[in-house]
Amino acid sequence: MSSAKILYICQEIFPYLPETQEAAFCRKLSQALQERGNEIRTFMPRFGCINERRNQLHEVIRLSGMNLIIDDNDHQLIIKVASIPSARVQIYFIDNDDYFARKAVLRDDAGEWFADNDERAIFFARGVLETVRKLRWSPTVVHCHGWFSAVAPIYLKKVFADDPIFRDVKIVVSLYDDAFPGTLDAGFAAKIANEGVDDDNLKILDTPSYENLCRFVIDYADAVVEGSAGVNAEVAEYAAASGKPFLRFDPEAGEEEVFDNYKRFYDELL
Repeated sequence: MSSAKILYICQEIFPYLPETQEAAFCRKLSQALQERGNEIRTFMPRFGCINERRNQLHEVIRLSGMNLIIDDNDHQLIIKVASIPSARVQIYFIDNDDYFARKAVLRDDAGEWFADNDERAIFFARGVLETVRKLRWSPTVVHCHGWFSAVAPIYLKKVFADDPIFRDVKIVVSLYDDAFPGTLDAGFAAKIANEGVDDDNLKILDTPSYENLCRFVIDYADAVVEGSAGVNAEVAEYAAASGKPFLRFDPEAGEEEVFDNYKRFYDELL
């Protein structure tokens, strides 16, 4: 089987965040596909609840310092890195004091959804892609995990489409049981448009619900994965009806079989 250069854009990874099904799987998938001969780069947000000292995060000065404009405001991009010694996997973290200094992930201490989660997701996606450009590393597959990574595919198709780094990339999107309540900020679509995205499909996000965001990201993917049990039924049906390659979640498969299936899925795309 051929090898691939795989960029993993993850909402959460264990042990940096609690061991949910998604966080544990993203950690294992990066290791497993690296062990199968692929070249891997893995990114996640540096949420403020991540203990930098315990997890030995350190800033990569040569990659940091760029300012990203979100909704007409400048935000400094800070890149940090750490390694999971037992897995021999390196993780890059997207950081910014405005969006990720708070000691929480997506909700405040009262359990309320952060009002700027939409901007945080935009910053994360843009930060990952700008960092990969700085690395001068050209992936063949970009695999997005969790709704927080959902802005990356539209950027790849509309903003970075002519960039040699990303020109021939295949986009895979994994769906999980990670629905959020209500909607993101009503200006979400306009903020994406202001990033240089001119696409009528943004109308889907006039009501930026979880279901609409998933439909939106599926439209820009080349393939879709059902990453866990409990995926929103409407979203899974939309993915299945899209006509795109769709890897179903198999609760009976052992880990090694699952990772072999992912490897074959990537190979078939390429």
